[in-house]
Amino acid sequence: MAAPILLCDTTGMSNERWLECRMHGPKGDIPYTIGGSDVAAIFGVSPWTTPLELWMIKKGRMKPKPKDNADQLEMGHLLEPIAAHWYAKKSGNYVYEDKGLYQHADHPYALANFDRRYERASDGESGILECKSCTYHKADGWSDEAIPLYYEFQLRFYLAVADVQHGAFSCIWGNNPANDLAMPEIERDRVKEDMIFERLEEWIWSLEHDAPPTMSGVKPTLAMESLARIYGNSQPGLPTIEFSSKFEHPLRQIALLQGKIKDCEAERKLYEKEIEAHSVRIAEVMKEHEHGILTTTKDKLLIDFVTRTTKRPSSDALKKKYPSIYADVLNVSTSRKVKVSVQPI
Repeated sequence: MAAPILLCDTTGMSNERWLECRMHGPKGDIPYTIGGSDVAAIFGVSPWTTPLELWMIKKGRMKPKPKDNADQLEMGHLLEPIAAHWYAKKSGNYVYEDKGLYQHADHPYALANFDRRYERASDGESGILECKSCTYHKADGWSDEAIPLYYEFQLRFYLAVADVQHGAFSCIWGNNPANDLAMPEIERDRVKEDMIFERLEEWIWSLEHDAPPTMSGVKPTLAMESLARIYGNSQPGLPTIEFSSKFEHPLRQIALLQGKIKDCEAERKLYEKEIEAHSVRIAEVMKEHEHGILTTTKDKLLIDFVTRTTKRPSSDALKKKYPSIYADVLNVSTSRKVKVSVQPI
């Protein structure tokens, strides 16, 4: 392979301009591009973006979803130099910034910015360092030198673009570098790399030939959220969709499971009424007391009868007394759920 092509220096570049360069190159002459953070989405393993949503964004048919964790993203950006510092200190490698936007020598659509580069102390070879941060409950994903798959895809993509043989992560999640820091390394793997770029080539072909991907293999919750962002609200008056027979099994499963949920709800209400009936005698004994106990030969039955106070604004009173304020504070939410009813012919 040849060395990557340096397209531009992003130092001092506005975020808007950086996004333009990332989308079509600094000259705007690259029809479709793929960045490191896109690779996991293309493979359907991103926790945040589905292949179809990314495809729609690349085609210019929708805008990226607004970031609902802006403060967390800002914190991650602020922690980058700290993660880099501790990697350098613990590894002994020389770490430095590289603000270039690079293009793969053989795949013009593949563009990359790197968090940091490093030179290995043992032999002076250059590598790519990705600086990450996470919360404590996500730290298990980095235990025992493990690397979350979506980040591994990203770094392997960067190694290919930069044409270097190794890379590393520095991920922090606390203030004790002895325990709250992971620094797994990876070596370049040409077999995995070829597999990645074969899929990326198919992806570019799908963009060029207007062939959108499906949600196959995407986690259902993420898929439904993504479809809601892509297609928005339902539109009254549109014609009824005729489904082919290949959809009969999932449709019947939905109808069956929805029926089971309805049965469970009915059973739950029955149980609640029975509990209420048994509770009357207990409440008569408890009176104003909050706690009770019944000791048997094998266990203890602990009884709680505690007053819980919940304060909620009265929407009716607010609407009547302060109509303009009521309109301003309305929290509007939308949802769409598939419902299947079986109608005999």
